[in-house]
Formats: sequence, C-alpha cells, structure tokens
Amino acid sequence: MTRRGLHLLLGGVILIPHVLLATGFAQMFADPAVPRAPTVILVVVTVVIAAVPPFLPALRALEITASRNLLDVDLPDPVADPPWETRLFGAGWYVLHLVCGGVAMLAILFCAPITAVLLARGFGGDDWDGVISQDLLEPVTGGWAVAAALGVVVVTLYLIAGLGALLAKFAPLLLGPSPAELLIALETQAEEFAERNRLARELHDSVGHALTVTTLQAAAARRVLDTDPEFARRALVAVEEAGRSAMAELDHVLGVLRAGGTAPNPDASPQRTLADLTRLVDDTRAAGVQLRADVRGDLDAAPPAVSREAYRIVQEALTNAVRHAGAVPVHLFVAASPAGVDIDVSNPLPVPAAPGQPAPSPSSRPGGGRGLRGMRERVRLLRGDLSAAADGDVWRVRVHLPARGGRR
Repeated sequence: MTRRGLHLLLGGVILIPHVLLATGFAQMFADPAVPRAPTVILVVVTVVIAAVPPFLPALRALEITASRNLLDVDLPDPVADPPWETRLFGAGWYVLHLVCGGVAMLAILFCAPITAVLLARGFGGDDWDGVISQDLLEPVTGGWAVAAALGVVVVTLYLIAGLGALLAKFAPLLLGPSPAELLIALETQAEEFAERNRLARELHDSVGHALTVTTLQAAAARRVLDTDPEFARRALVAVEEAGRSAMAELDHVLGVLRAGGTAPNPDASPQRTLADLTRLVDDTRAAGVQLRADVRGDLDAAPPAVSREAYRIVQEALTNAVRHAGAVPVHLFVAASPAGVDIDVSNPLPVPAAPGQPAPSPSSRPGGGRGLRGMRERVRLLRGDLSAAADGDVWRVRVHLPARGGRR
C-alpha cells in the first residue's frame, strides 16, 4: 500500500502545475481588465502543449516503469513506435493517474488538519480551533474527538488503498498492448515462425541431401577400397565436396538465426536454383544412383522464387528416393514453360519384407514424412500442386509450380 500511495502522490504532484495554470486562467477571465483575445490564444497554446506529452512513447514507457515498481503490475515492455491506438490508451492512463493522484492528495490535505484538530480537542487543547470552523467540531470533544480522528485516518487510508487498487486494475488495460499492438505482435510472430520454418526446410533439404550423398559415397568407397582404389578416391573427393557444401549452408542458416531472421550478407547466401540442376544430377549419379534425367525448356527463364523452390523440391525428392528406396533406378523429369515448372520424380518401391505385405512408402518409414511435409510447404507458398503417392509398384512425386503464383 505504501508504494501505491507514493504512485498516487506522484500523480498529484504532476497535477499541481495543471491546477495552478487552470486557476490562473480562470482569474484572468474573471478580471474585466484583462484582454480576452490574447488570453484565449494563451489558453489554446497552453492546452496544446500540455496535451502533447501524454501521447509520447517516452512518457508511456516511464508510466509503465513506475506502474511495475509501485503498483506491482506485470506489464510488457513498451515498443519504440506504438500505434496511435496504444498512444490514446496511454494518454487515458495519464489522465486517470493524475485524477486519482489529485483526489488522494486532496484527501490528505483536507483530512490532516481535521485529524490534528480532533486530536487536540480530544486531549484538551484548543490551540488549533481557529483552523476549522467552530460550528463543525463544537460537539466533538474528549474521547469522541479521538475516535473521530482515528476514523478520519482510517477513511483516508481506505480511500488511498481503493484508488491504488483502481489504478492497479486499469494499468494492464491502458498500459498493456492494445488490440492494434497485439495484431502487430502476432504478425511479427507469424513472420518469425514462417522464417524459422523456411530455415528448417533449407537445413533439412541441403544438409540432409549432403549427408545422404556422403553416406552412400563412404559405403561405396569402403566396399571397393581394396579392389578399386581410384573409385574410392573419387568417392572420398565427393564426400569432401558434399561436406563443404553442407558446412557452407549450415553456416549461412546459423548466421541468419544469430541475426534474428535476416541474412547478415544476402549476397553470400547459398541460394541454389535450377541453374545448378546439372551439378545436382552429377552429384547424385556420383553417389552411385542410377539417375535418368530428362530436362526440357529454358530453366533460366523461371522466376527466381520458383527456380529456388523447384531446386529444393528436386533435391529433396532425389534424397528421399535414395534414402528410402535404396539402390534403385530413379527417373527425373523437369520441364520449364511460360506456365511454370513441372517436376516428376519416380523410382521403384522397395521390395516388401514379407510376402503379401505392401511396400513401405517414404512417409510410412520411421522418421519419414518430414521431407514430404517440407515439399508441401514450398508448393503451398507458391500456390502450386503436389502429389506424392504409389503408382502401382512405383513411387511418384509430381509437382507443378506456376510462374505467376496462381494455380493451373
């Protein structure tokens, strides 16, 4: 209660200059000798100057700090540039703080002399009788005067406590985030969530592909290390290149995370596009995959966003085929046209473990489905179409990415 009382007195102290100005202007208007026009202009200028501070973010930040420390109210940190709706609520709190503080200070200034006079009369003194009208306190003497003095103190304390509780109740409503500020916060959170999802997809696709290639190359090198040292040497070179590429992309993603979701150097960001498709096909074949690629159209004509997402989709589809189906032939079809980019990746399903059992699909494998979910998110962002399902004994992934962000 003591700290809430200090908060109220702070508001009362800030209110004093306003009261003095209002009293002075009232006296000026009551005096016929004072010119009206200059007085009106002075009043307007003073009101405008006094009305500006409540809308300033700095004053709202001070009020939030004071309310946290003196009212014991949990309030979020203020934003640097709040919307006008938030500033309006902050101005309302400023007025409420000053009014409640003025009432509390007026109660103290009014009740203090009354309490002193009542105590003096209760203990037989009459030195303070001139402070208060004799007619008001004439009947109150002796023990009744002492009881009345205690009653005045209790009422004053209850009034201050009630005003402090009122401020504590309204502080979260007026100093907390407004609906407009909450909407901005939700939009910011959604953007951060979307960026984190994008980074997770990039990390999963790039590093996952590199690890898959590395595993296949290392296994192949181990098998032919004694019989074909030259092949083992090429496999180790491919492992080294895949590791470096994965480290570069991992470093980029970590740099974005440290920078709060913004790439520290966008020009240095490893943004693979369909222009790198030939290298991706060569790396996949070097890993020992029987890959047949059919590329049609001008891949460089695809929009940058479509080209980047198409590359990642092809990369993840090839990675899933190698990871889940094993050493099976894979067919890749990519066609670029003015309507967009079409992708078709197919591979035979793995042989069932037991007769009569269906061959597992990538999404049904332990830990599977993460790559398909990432591809669906990429396709959905570009308003494209994706189908990934078994077609007889073949697992097929079909994707269409429109060039202008619309569905076919």
